[in-house]
Amino acid sequence: MDFRFSEEQTMTADVVRELLADVCQPADLRRLMGEGAARDASRWAKILEMGLAGALVAEDNGGLGLSAIDFVQIAEACGYAGLPEPLVENAGVALPLLAAFSDNARVAALLKRALAGDVTVTVAHPANSFVADADTAEAVLVVRDGAVHLVETAKARIVAQPSVDPFRRLFTVEFEPSDATLVAGASEAAVPLAAALDRGALFAAAQMQGLAQRCVDLGVAYAKERQQFGKPIGSYQAVKHHLATAQVKIEFARPVLHAAAAQLEQSDLYSRARISQAKLACTDAADVAARTSIQVHGAMGYSWEVDVHFFLKRGIALTSWWGGTAFHRERVAARVFARPLGPEHTFAGEA
Repeated sequence: MDFRFSEEQTMTADVVRELLADVCQPADLRRLMGEGAARDASRWAKILEMGLAGALVAEDNGGLGLSAIDFVQIAEACGYAGLPEPLVENAGVALPLLAAFSDNARVAALLKRALAGDVTVTVAHPANSFVADADTAEAVLVVRDGAVHLVETAKARIVAQPSVDPFRRLFTVEFEPSDATLVAGASEAAVPLAAALDRGALFAAAQMQGLAQRCVDLGVAYAKERQQFGKPIGSYQAVKHHLATAQVKIEFARPVLHAAAAQLEQSDLYSRARISQAKLACTDAADVAARTSIQVHGAMGYSWEVDVHFFLKRGIALTSWWGGTAFHRERVAARVFARPLGPEHTFAGEA
């Protein structure tokens, strides 16, 4: 079995990386933060030109029909760049969930506009305390008592909430549920909502993997530049070993993440445990990488003047997004204690 990414998968991810390297540097983030803006319109337009809005929506519904394994490297690239725009949440979670209810006329009309890049959609899922990017979304898919409602943000009351990450704008959404807003009952919505949770957790993990690598890269660059006693601080073992430890965490998390992406479509006990393992491993890698990079930067590392803070704050925000540590440990435990272990069960499925 060949576990390598295909040439097309790698090429697509490389194109996204190159674009973000050109238009989403820390200087761009500082400018956006100074303006208090939610998005950079020019950058978002370039992302939409690549047709990524409908990446995970089936071709029958007008999307590209890609799978999680096709999208996971794109999510990593977004994490590495600290992308403020909601590409991952919109294309990776919201639109596939919206497409699951495309038999509804309101949903179908909104999906068509979202796939064209005219609007974005966000999700108020029970796994998350708040709703991300509701101020720039056209509509919100809101879960109430297991049922899914489609609510236009213009007709709802959205209230801003504090966020540790200045580029993750969080809100609560208040509205009056009715037959007009209802798109799926609890029984019909259960499977699509479970799939949305899995995608959300997987792609949050992928972003953390990307930002973990960015933190190490920033630390290494600074260690080569900063001199102490006439030598770069990176030449000292105490600094090298800390950065190496963080890199090892990243390297061990990467195959776990990619295996989880490969198994996501199984939607069973095994794939859910994989996704949770990936979320835990990538969270750990991001935490160690960010803290190490700050330590390498010394006293100035604790101020906003250092670029690593963009990625530290994003990592903190994503740690509890789409399920916190306790939630994902429970999902891993359910697989470990309820099914056989061993190498012959590494890629097992319930079917």
